Amino acid sequence: MTNKELRQLYWLNKEIERDKERLRELYAAATDTSCKITGLPHAPGSSDKTALAVEIAYLREVIEQKIKRCYAEYNKILEYINSIDDSFIRQIMTLRYIHGYSWRKVAHHMGGGNTSDSVRKACIRYLASH
Repeated sequence: MTNKELRQLYWLNKEIERDKERLRELYAAATDTSCKITGLPHAPGSSDKTALAVEIAYLREVIEQKIKRCYAEYNKILEYINSIDDSFIRQIMTLRYIHGYSWRKVAHHMGGGNTSDSVRKACIRYLASH
């Protein structure tokens, strides 16, 4: 598995966060009569509330699909990490790719005088050799 494949869970979670924020904005616009939201298509004969309801329904479905993909990625990555024989590398990868920690935070949790560079390089070396 490559670093790019391992990072997919992180990026999917980021997408979901952005989509949920947009959904909150749409809900706020739908419940606030004074708020005007831009960027929505306007169809003849439909009200802004109708357009908002359609957008909300669509975005909810998109979020649900991404969450399902997240679970699939999570399981795939977890299965890969659990197959690693080296406990040190397994812990590094779990902290980085499952929990989404920065290299600095991974090093802190690993303790033992590890630095962000040392845990990052250990992970990169492992991925390059397998």
